[in-house]
Amino acid sequence: MTETPTKSAPQAQRRSPRELAVERFLDAAERLLISDGAAGVTTRRLAEESGQNQGLVHYYFGSIDELLLQTLERFTARVLARQAEMYGSEGPFAEKWRTAMGFVEEDLASGYPKVWAELEALALNKPELRERLIAVDDAWRTLLRDALLEAMDEYGLDAGPLSAEAWAALVMQFNKGLLTERLLGFDRGHAELLATIDSWLSSLGERRLGQSNKTHDETEEVDDGDG
Repeated sequence: MTETPTKSAPQAQRRSPRELAVERFLDAAERLLISDGAAGVTTRRLAEESGQNQGLVHYYFGSIDELLLQTLERFTARVLARQAEMYGSEGPFAEKWRTAMGFVEEDLASGYPKVWAELEALALNKPELRERLIAVDDAWRTLLRDALLEAMDEYGLDAGPLSAEAWAALVMQFNKGLLTERLLGFDRGHAELLATIDSWLSSLGERRLGQSNKTHDETEEVDDGDG
């Protein structure tokens, strides 16, 4: 009896040569942006790093700039998915904030802040790239705003002087500034600032818990009086 060969994957899941080549170019661009910066990314270097034909860069992407933009967008999608999963999990915001700050070291090691910074620097002199960079900023800002809306509700900060949009802008600039300085090897005051924020969040949680316990006790007193 002849055995029918077992397929390793459904036909629909097999990627085409084009898809594989595009992925290899994106992987190569990511590595080169981290190691050499945007100025060091050429069609020749991309071909060498990816093992692909040099002429395929423009065939698949149209330009090196387009390849670099897609590299940032793909990297951003991965990091945003991780952040969204973390902020969507159960638990107090303070714990999520600590996790997010722990991701700083992970992101620096992966090279994401360097890739982002390289593309932003490139866009400063190429206005045609800015719309795509703004879209990356906007995706981050939206994720932070939504997470901070929940934090404001958790800590009773809804009536404070800053809206969720304002908090998101502040936190995003704080994070980007911190990452930029770390890329330069400068971290003066970072540990102290993070410790202060952590302490402030803890105090907000304790205050909120105290208010909740007080309300609970007062409700019980009213119930006892009615009885």
